[in-house]
Amino acid sequence: MAKKIALYPGSFDCFTYGHLDIIKRALKIFDELIVAVAVNTSKKTLFSPQERVKILKEILKGYPVKVITFSDLTIKKAKELGVCAIIRGLRVVSDFEYEFQMALANRFMEKDVETIFFMADKEFMYLSSTLVKEIARFGGDVSKFLPEPMKKALVKKLKEEKND
Repeated sequence: MAKKIALYPGSFDCFTYGHLDIIKRALKIFDELIVAVAVNTSKKTLFSPQERVKILKEILKGYPVKVITFSDLTIKKAKELGVCAIIRGLRVVSDFEYEFQMALANRFMEKDVETIFFMADKEFMYLSSTLVKEIARFGGDVSKFLPEPMKKALVKKLKEEKND
């Protein structure tokens, strides 16, 4: 039987415990997971794609995942990588509306790749990268939201930003 491989795309500009929870849960279903850092020129990110990949590789060391970057349509990358599913996380109703639209468009373009939605654990439903960055910018403690390598990188990046 062929290996079941899934793609988990996102900007991951801060990688939170919510993201990690989805990875752990997806690995219970799939043999392998490709975590794909999206390079989206219309999105202003704090970290470069290379920085995000480096941080994710450190956090995900020991998990059967591969971390890559991509700047193409997600569905195109999924087909190129030969995955059977795209993993998406849902926190609130507004996420569903956007994700549902994307899943339908992807299904229209490529019928062989499924979109699998994981509901955020109640512990992480309110958590977003934007919120975490805002808390950190104002000196709040983000250690409950971010794995240690991400927290260190965020604190360092925000200090550099202030000094510029």
